[in-house]
Amino acid sequence: MKDKIEKSSEDTLLKNLKKLREIHGLSQQRFADLFNLSQQSIYKYENDISEPSIDTLTKIADYFNTSIDYLVDFTDIPCPLEQRNEETLSPTEKELIDNYRCLSPAYRHLIDALVETHLREIILKQNLQNS
Repeated sequence: MKDKIEKSSEDTLLKNLKKLREIHGLSQQRFADLFNLSQQSIYKYENDISEPSIDTLTKIADYFNTSIDYLVDFTDIPCPLEQRNEETLSPTEKELIDNYRCLSPAYRHLIDALVETHLREIILKQNLQNS
């Protein structure tokens, strides 16, 4: 018999789902509407009460241009695997990645936070323009 592992509120199966939803400025209701789901379903997904079907996961991953692996926190790389290869990177992108890999975890965390904050600002501006 397997022992249950206790999870914190941040240790949910779909913790990146909430993160992506919030970065894109979507309420649970608006997000649910995009996928013909109820707001209650989104709440349950984000709080590890229930899990979406593979079909729903696929649609969500496609919408955010990410992978199911990222949604379920199997990887911390948000872009789909097929978009991540050496041939698709510019020389500047390759240099940035090389430099990033040389940073300590603390500095990587700062860079990650900066990029996430900037993306939120861009998405917020886009949402305001589309309103």
